[in-house]
Amino acid sequence: MADTQLDVKAIIQDFPILEQQVNGKRLAYLDSTATSQKPKQVIEALDDYYERYNSNVHRGVHTLGSLATDGYEGARETVRQFIHAQYFEEVVFTRGTTASINLVAHSYGDAHIKEGDEIVVTEMEHHANLVPWQQLAKRKGATLKFIPMTTDGELTIEAVKETITDKTKIVAVAHVSNVLGTINDVKAIAEIAHEHGAIISVDGAQSAPHMKVDVQDLDVDFYSFSGHKMLGPTGIGVLYGKRQHLQNMEPIEFGGDMIDFVGLHESTWTDLPTKFEAGTPLIAQAIGLKAAVEYIEAIGFDAIHAHEQALTQYAYEQMSQIEGIDIYGPAVDKRAGVITFNMDGVHPHDVATALDTEGVAVRAGHHCAQPLMKWLNVSSTARASFYIYNTKEDVDQLVEGLKRTKEFFSYEF
Repeated sequence: MADTQLDVKAIIQDFPILEQQVNGKRLAYLDSTATSQKPKQVIEALDDYYERYNSNVHRGVHTLGSLATDGYEGARETVRQFIHAQYFEEVVFTRGTTASINLVAHSYGDAHIKEGDEIVVTEMEHHANLVPWQQLAKRKGATLKFIPMTTDGELTIEAVKETITDKTKIVAVAHVSNVLGTINDVKAIAEIAHEHGAIISVDGAQSAPHMKVDVQDLDVDFYSFSGHKMLGPTGIGVLYGKRQHLQNMEPIEFGGDMIDFVGLHESTWTDLPTKFEAGTPLIAQAIGLKAAVEYIEAIGFDAIHAHEQALTQYAYEQMSQIEGIDIYGPAVDKRAGVITFNMDGVHPHDVATALDTEGVAVRAGHHCAQPLMKWLNVSSTARASFYIYNTKEDVDQLVEGLKRTKEFFSYEF
């Protein structure tokens, strides 16, 4: 079982929140796709900043300001190495994946998209990787196109080639679907996009916490992800952009720190990446993200992947034995650690509420993916997701909870 790959018991000890009981039951937290829990190493890094060297960055020359600047910019270098970016200035800190994607859509998109151009996305996208492109297309009179999916919710290379044309200027796709768990071959998609002169922007919110990301090997133009889904604090995200793109892009937020010279009627901008980080930056959050990255790297993605795959396989097998459970998405070996499902005749919110009485935390709703819900021909679903602190016992608790839920709603076994 996955516990042979990771010392899960030791990992769990690093997460104080998991020690509690919910409704008198041990907590089985299966909602890491929405937000992950935080290890004490991240919490302590935040406490250390606030207790020992809380200060603004860049402008101050006093000791606390220098320590804060070193912490903030040290976090940027840690992230650069984590995603294998070539240049320090290719890492921009934002409020999260959504803010990163919006920055690209407004700054790069508004400058490069014109009437008649094509923007290519998929129906599996989170709203954060659909609505900004939808609105860009409306502003510019561009065409929004969708790569068709297989019945299992996958993208074939043939479908990608048929959808992307010489009119395509931007391809926006999730590395991993937050609903289906589908892992998209963004390296191959990037190659096809570039053959047609388009750029590719990747939503990495569900991939960066779970798999090695090498932005140079993938050859993506932009890559966005959030700290809170990868053991870090809320309110911090990353936009990776190729340096040549970022250098030619205009900022979309203006104010302190991002300027070079300000006159009464004209202003100029400072160098990358600061020109995209107006105002007091996300200092504590960046320092916390650094601690999260170091925690993940100490475990290693090979172990993380093996653990999640084993748990997902076990959960898939156990849940498939419950009559009336419909599971969506591709085969387990083609998906990340996510199982999205419905129980016949029971609304997903009722399923989630019933599971909560058993101490099991899952997500229910449309998961910010309403077009995908329509594609699945459902209004909403329930979703269980797995991470490094989950165990076979969590899965057993989920399965027993589902059986009790089914029994409560008068189903026969």
